Amino acid sequence: MNKNDILKRVGNIQQLAYVRAIEYSEGRSSGLKAFDIKNGKLSLRALVDKALDVSEFSYAGVNINFLSKPGLQGLGHYDTNGAEAGRSIMGGLFFTAGLEHFGAPCNVDGIDYPMHGRMRSTPAEHVSSDAFWNGEDYVLRVSGEMREAALFGENLVLRRTIETIYGSKTFTLTDEFENQAFRDEVMMLLYHINLGFPFLDEDSRFYIPTKKITPRNSDAEGHEADYNKMEAPKDNEPEYVFLHELKTEANLDTQVLAVNPNLKLGLKISWNAKYLPCFMQWKSIASGDYVVGLEPANSLVHGRKWYVDNNQELHKIKPFGREKNVLQFTVLDGENEINDAISAFEKKF
Repeated sequence: MNKNDILKRVGNIQQLAYVRAIEYSEGRSSGLKAFDIKNGKLSLRALVDKALDVSEFSYAGVNINFLSKPGLQGLGHYDTNGAEAGRSIMGGLFFTAGLEHFGAPCNVDGIDYPMHGRMRSTPAEHVSSDAFWNGEDYVLRVSGEMREAALFGENLVLRRTIETIYGSKTFTLTDEFENQAFRDEVMMLLYHINLGFPFLDEDSRFYIPTKKITPRNSDAEGHEADYNKMEAPKDNEPEYVFLHELKTEANLDTQVLAVNPNLKLGLKISWNAKYLPCFMQWKSIASGDYVVGLEPANSLVHGRKWYVDNNQELHKIKPFGREKNVLQFTVLDGENEINDAISAFEKKF
């Protein structure tokens, strides 16, 4: 339908699509601010107090993301306190790991780096939301700025925009990073994208354009052949983490697909590997911790200390240098869309 046809049928466009500011009111999430974005069958929630990370994502009422056992939390004392981070990592569709470090907590040159960094718990400022007609497109948009900084230390700024257009099955995440300090700065970044039940189940399949798979540790060894499928939950099974070397198109565009054939539902995640040359897959079939993570990154998951101890070069951004990442999340609805996406994937990679 075009704009005219839609407006003939609704008294208020919010019947179909909206951006609404909300605030949680109980438990550890009390006071947590967020934006609900509804685009027809597509629904997502961006957490203002958590870097505008997307905590919830569903299509036609089917949940796609993972939510960890601690659940939603506001600005609490667990957020950046070493290994205690396991009590505050919520999962969600994605959280932003970095920017000085991601991976297990560590100490480098007397400085403590918390699990998966501080950006994931950084509240946004200069926050804005909008919903408006742009020609025939009804645009839904949320944006804000996060700063990771210390006295005599780093000064990294992330400007984030989340946008979708009514009637589409895609939302776009646009991140612009700037080093506003006067020195080269380490910047480690990982998009921790997390899929959960019912979208994730034992018949779910993954299409990853991998050239090489390396298990992170002995727990993952021997499970590489099953990277592309999910199993039924298993009590107390350790997590598996795989490091993938990905194929890309000539312009460095790449993508991964996740498909649930029983639900006839899929998800395509697309990005450019220029500033995200690494990719990790986190697979946990453990009962109660049932999740697969698909993780574009600019560094390996071993963490900052591993890079330093092994004399490996850390990714750095120059003074007032900028980097931009654009990730697209597209729902595949029905067998035809899924088959078309798989066919296109196989032709490209």
